[in-house]
Amino acid sequence: MHALLNRRQALALAGAAALPARAGTPELRIGYQKSSVNLMVVRERRLLEARLPGTPLKWVEFPAGPQILEALAVDSLDLGFTGDTPPVFAQAAGKDIWYAGLEPPKPASSAILVPADSSIRTLADLKGRRIGFQKGSSAHFLVVRGVEKGGLQWSDITPVYLTPSDGRAAFERGALDAWGIWDPYYAAAEIDGRVRVLSTGVGLTSNNSYYLASRALTRDARTLKALFDSLSEADAWVKGNRTETAHFLSAASGLPLSTTIRFIERRTSGPITRLKDSDIADQQRVADAFSRLGLIPKPIRVADAVLKA
Repeated sequence: MHALLNRRQALALAGAAALPARAGTPELRIGYQKSSVNLMVVRERRLLEARLPGTPLKWVEFPAGPQILEALAVDSLDLGFTGDTPPVFAQAAGKDIWYAGLEPPKPASSAILVPADSSIRTLADLKGRRIGFQKGSSAHFLVVRGVEKGGLQWSDITPVYLTPSDGRAAFERGALDAWGIWDPYYAAAEIDGRVRVLSTGVGLTSNNSYYLASRALTRDARTLKALFDSLSEADAWVKGNRTETAHFLSAASGLPLSTTIRFIERRTSGPITRLKDSDIADQQRVADAFSRLGLIPKPIRVADAVLKA
């Protein structure tokens, strides 16, 4: 399965690199990842075609949020779906990205994992350990919070930056003591039975998921409304059709059905909304944590990149 995922990720990245700049084309280019359930349902059920007839659509899969926002920043995408941390790193790097929408929090959908027979029993036991995660991803903040809750300093651990597929491979061959990861990769590892959950995101992070837009898309109110109406419709459909969704995601992603069932079972549902003041404050706490640790080049004000309703 790892080889299959790696080939798909390589093709997705190659496809993103080949995408043309917008240059006035009406094509709507959307970046997604395996956790982007609503976007994948919108594509499968052709919900956007019904609301934006005649608009060409380009769908591009990426391995994680940081790669999506890099493509968005260089005008290879119009909309992308990520966790809480990628937009913090993008904004701190001066990227022109905009928070346009928000899904309900999913703290139970990410975890810090250790081998089933590991001597690590508490977050404090992470001291001196090698912890793998995708740099600039939601798992990065999860590990930051886990280290803090364990009473440790960031310098007490050795971070190892790996994409999800490379992280799992390193974890399974014993090159990592712990691994920070999100669904569906978390579900896949959990079902295999060779891992133990040290901590989920519950009590550590809201694990928010955002829809980020290009500057050009923020000026297109009609398209944004069509997107978010479609995404909310997809979310409601998933809530009422969990088994069918799991089968579809398994076929679309190449993940085992048992993995997608577990993923969908613990996924929270709700309509897509614009960011409220409380949401912005929650995301500001994510940004401030990275700033305190010197992991981003400068402090940022999240509100400066939020699309006003």
